[in-house]
Amino acid sequence: MKNFTLFIFLFVCSFATAQNNLSIPKSYKNLEYDNQGKLFFKKANGEIVYSDTTPAIHTLERLIGKPQGTATGISFDFGIPDFKGTLYFGFIPYGDSKHPQPVYFRSPAKIENGKAEINITQMKGTYDMVGWVKSGKGTLGYRVVNDKGAMIYDGKISFIYTNNTFAIATTITEGPFINRLTSEGATISLTTNLPAIVSIEIDGKNFSDTQASTQHEILVTGLEPNKRYTYKVNYPTDNQQIYAFRTAPQGGARTKFSFAYASDSRAGQGGGERNMYGANYYIMKKITALAHSKNAAFFQFTGDLIDGYLIDKGETELQYANWKRSVEIFWHYMPIYAAMGNHEALNYRFEKNVYSIDRFPYETESAEAIFAKHFVNPLNGLESEDGSKYDKNKKGIDFPSYKENVFYYVYDNVAVIVLNSNYWFAPSRTKVGEIGGNIHAYIMDNQVAWLKNTLATLEKDGNIDHIFVTEHTPFFPNGGHVRDDMWYGGDNNPRPCFAEGCADKGIIERRDEMLDLLVNQSTKVRAILTGDEHNYAKTKLTPETIIHPENYPHQKVKLSRTIWQINNGAAGAPYYAQEQTPWTPFVSGFSTQNAVVFFHVEGKKIFMEVFNPDTLEKFDELQLVD
Repeated sequence: MKNFTLFIFLFVCSFATAQNNLSIPKSYKNLEYDNQGKLFFKKANGEIVYSDTTPAIHTLERLIGKPQGTATGISFDFGIPDFKGTLYFGFIPYGDSKHPQPVYFRSPAKIENGKAEINITQMKGTYDMVGWVKSGKGTLGYRVVNDKGAMIYDGKISFIYTNNTFAIATTITEGPFINRLTSEGATISLTTNLPAIVSIEIDGKNFSDTQASTQHEILVTGLEPNKRYTYKVNYPTDNQQIYAFRTAPQGGARTKFSFAYASDSRAGQGGGERNMYGANYYIMKKITALAHSKNAAFFQFTGDLIDGYLIDKGETELQYANWKRSVEIFWHYMPIYAAMGNHEALNYRFEKNVYSIDRFPYETESAEAIFAKHFVNPLNGLESEDGSKYDKNKKGIDFPSYKENVFYYVYDNVAVIVLNSNYWFAPSRTKVGEIGGNIHAYIMDNQVAWLKNTLATLEKDGNIDHIFVTEHTPFFPNGGHVRDDMWYGGDNNPRPCFAEGCADKGIIERRDEMLDLLVNQSTKVRAILTGDEHNYAKTKLTPETIIHPENYPHQKVKLSRTIWQINNGAAGAPYYAQEQTPWTPFVSGFSTQNAVVFFHVEGKKIFMEVFNPDTLEKFDELQLVD
């Protein structure tokens, strides 16, 4: 019997190990699991290095704080025994303004031993601006700050008060957000703390969840083009929030409108809300406030939303939550289309980050999967790099999904194509030949093919006059990333690698291939919108612009017309100064000010303006299309 038990134990261990080995994508190499299920990388010299499994201290689940009702208010447990700090809190007076925010109470609560308690009973009379004593319900906003004064998380929690005690109620913890805007409606998304049925009421019509959930994506359709609609969000128990949005014009209507663009809002310097645990909360709120005040039809934000470069998806989710909270009160009214950058990376790390790759299983653990979980983008992109010439395993999933991180959308006579230049990203660029992965800024084969087909479709569409293509990394870096992006200091050698070799084309060859598509094979692409470099600059790309290194041995693309690269990575991340490049004479407007770019579209014409959202100074402009 003892031998049989040992046999079963060894069989189970062997089976578990085999199952783990099956989960390693065939696109990587030299990765294995040991007999305890621990992932390791085997170096060329035979040395074994294990993946970093250091748990994150702060995760979204912990910082929400497991709120519980008490006799006097709400208690929180942040799950960190030695955590000390301050819990600021205040009522959110819904209906008091278009943009409801917490009005913090004069006396915050202490966080000791990872726990805190809010006394709501002290917020009566003069301090009961939401009427909770009479109605028996209300919503609090709360801010978690550590003992060093660093802000970590902003949360919301609703309560009901019955029988002299408080209880937690259904709360909209994120949203509602306007997404996938069309001329007939939109998808309105939101998150609740408890499973619930949520409905959206517009002009007497109800659009509802089909079943109770905490993640809600409600399709609103059947509306009229270019019309402002008030929408009511109804959720338990007898709660309602009221906002509004405007549907897009009919395709090709050629109405006059504006849209906003920025990128790179990861945490900045200067303290306070400039670093809300991974996001520059202060500048992002300023940017979206300005965009909303100027009636932007939509806001495109392309990459490096957060600090990222993490190994724990719970910590990544915390940083995404903070970024979304910074812009939430304006996202109620206008769509924000977010895209991925290199700082959205979620990795396995080996040997103190000498080797770093995208996490798997790709369906649930990759940077792409977590991004798709937190953002609701159009679903008209491609599947993945599976099936490409470099995919040697035709039966399995060897690459992450492009779902909601590569897509395009249309507003009136403008189309915006969103690319992912940090797909399947391996931050340890010089090591991809040993382990596999994609380098910073390289657009892989299937994505290029999708771009070509999408451009061809939009070229034939008579309702589309203008196309903007956006990706995080500049085709032509000017300050901060001249050493990489789609240039690598003039070195064509960097490229992605796989289990069985590396890509045929280097980074500059791939850049030229894309330039040929955007400039020579398209008549409608007006500009490339980029970030990554924490500055603003516009680069005029003409047939005369020098775009290749000296003695470049490969075929050179020749541009047939002029377009612009508009770089705006000035949404709060630490600045980069300008550097010299072959195309420097064609660069203008370079600035390290915080910036938001506005494109004013009027039929065939496009005028561009650039503002500092902190000072409201306009510091650049351009007649993009006469």
